[in-house]
Amino acid sequence: MIAVGLAAPVAVAGTGAVCSGDTARRAISAPAQAAATAPAHRAKADPRTDRPRRPAPVRQAMVAKPRKPPSRYRVVRSGSCRASYYWEAQATASGERFDPNELTAAHRTLPLNSRVRVTNPGNGDSVVVRINDRGPFTGGRCLDLSRAAMSAIGGTSAGVIPVRYQLLGRT
Repeated sequence: MIAVGLAAPVAVAGTGAVCSGDTARRAISAPAQAAATAPAHRAKADPRTDRPRRPAPVRQAMVAKPRKPPSRYRVVRSGSCRASYYWEAQATASGERFDPNELTAAHRTLPLNSRVRVTNPGNGDSVVVRINDRGPFTGGRCLDLSRAAMSAIGGTSAGVIPVRYQLLGRT
């Protein structure tokens, strides 16, 4: 056993000699000392070229990319307008109670229970909402979105934003 850096006499393996301190460090052969001081993560030398070997490339498992599911809807009609949102609990034109946390909207003429994709052109975010109410009855607006739908496209801080909408039909 070799102990390096101790002041007490140390026996160097295989030589039968007793050395102390610095002498024990010098008594170790150069290749053994290089191996002892080399970092563990360093690649071993290639004996043919005496250069470090390159690590083998890491093979990654082949993973299939997830396929986008086929769209259940086709675009029937599209347009653009300004949209606002509302959050007060009230009865809707479809007869159900309005829930501001559902993805619903109000439109003056689109059929009730139809699906509409609403896109914010400012950031590209979109959401599919269900028409369950009539309105808005304020000029210059064509859609009243629920609070959840408006926050999904990033417009609750503005109150009224320009949007693009697409009426979706079943395929």
